[in-house]
Amino acid sequence: MTRASDTQGGSIVLSRDGLPGWLDPVAHAIDTVEPPQLSRFLPPEDGAGRQSAVLILFGEGARGPELLLMERASSLRSHAGQPSFPGGALDPEDGDPQGDGPLRAALREAEEETGLDPSGVQLFGVLPRLYIPVSSFVVTPVVGWWRRPSPVGVVDPNETARVFTVPVADLTDPANRASAVHPSGHTGAAFLVESALVWGFTAGIIDRLLHFAGWELPWDRDKQVPLDWRS
Repeated sequence: MTRASDTQGGSIVLSRDGLPGWLDPVAHAIDTVEPPQLSRFLPPEDGAGRQSAVLILFGEGARGPELLLMERASSLRSHAGQPSFPGGALDPEDGDPQGDGPLRAALREAEEETGLDPSGVQLFGVLPRLYIPVSSFVVTPVVGWWRRPSPVGVVDPNETARVFTVPVADLTDPANRASAVHPSGHTGAAFLVESALVWGFTAGIIDRLLHFAGWELPWDRDKQVPLDWRS
């Protein structure tokens, strides 16, 4: 049994006991993926950057496996209006950034942003740390199983516009996939799901997880969605 629900400074553990079988490919991907396989943006070697964490939470809904996402408020200074995983910067009380601090931060931020009950989440893996240059965040992706689902929704409209789940079947559907093209010339993965365009860091992580879990289906990589300079 996991004790990952303890976000107040107690012990946090990773556990794969009782995970549904369909998560086995995700667990295998966590164990085998190398940082450059996830992103070309890796943490600075000098240790610079603000330590943060996101929660990649898999649940099981009416249409099967799904992921929890949120849409950031349009008034925020960074990544405004962008769909993302719950998450944010580590606080001092989260603990050691090189230890279980990111686990605690991922759960704490998810609770603060979506109202999620952390006691129903079983953390079972951590992906390599990645880097978001535009915000200088060093991000630890923490992966969990929504063992005991709880109601979620917008807690603070100043931070979050909406909270929603996306069936994995929609993320793997070739009709919902595209390449997002920024005016700067950068091209990355994109998903058109739940009336949202998921792109950037979040889409990149989803894209790589689908690929390394063996869930990816062939899709039209010439299909492009343009972004604007405000993105």
